[in-house]
Amino acid sequence: MWFILALLSAVFAALTSILAKIGIENVSSNLATAIRTVVVVFMAWGMVFITGAQKGLNSISTKSWWFLILSGLATGASWLCYYKALQIGDASKVVPIDKLSVVITLVLAFVFLHEQFTYKSLIGCVLIGVGTLVMVL
Repeated sequence: MWFILALLSAVFAALTSILAKIGIENVSSNLATAIRTVVVVFMAWGMVFITGAQKGLNSISTKSWWFLILSGLATGASWLCYYKALQIGDASKVVPIDKLSVVITLVLAFVFLHEQFTYKSLIGCVLIGVGTLVMVL
C-alpha cells in the first residue's frame, strides 16, 4: 500500500508543478504560495475531522510539537522558494532541481536518523544527481 500511496504522491506532485506554473502567471509567487497553503490547510484539517484524528491532539508530546512546527517552517520555506523559482524559471528545469531533495534526504537520514546508506543508495543518489544535471544543462 505504501508504494501505491507514494506513486500517487508523485503524480499529484507532478500535477502541482504544472497547475502552479499555469496559475502563477501574473500573480506574486508569495501570494500564490499563501493561496495554495490555505487550500492545503483546509484539506488537511478536513481529513483530520473526517477520520476522527483530532482526538489525538492532547497526546502529542512537546518534542513532537517542536519537530512538527520546524517541519512546517521548512515546508513553508521550500514552497516559497519553489514558487518563486517556478515563476521565473522553466518547470522542466525547476522541478528536477527541486527533486534533488531525494538525495539530500538520504544523506540527512544517514547522518541524523542513522539509517542505512548502502551501495544501492549511493548509486541511486549519484544517478539522480547526474540525471538532474543532464536535465538542467
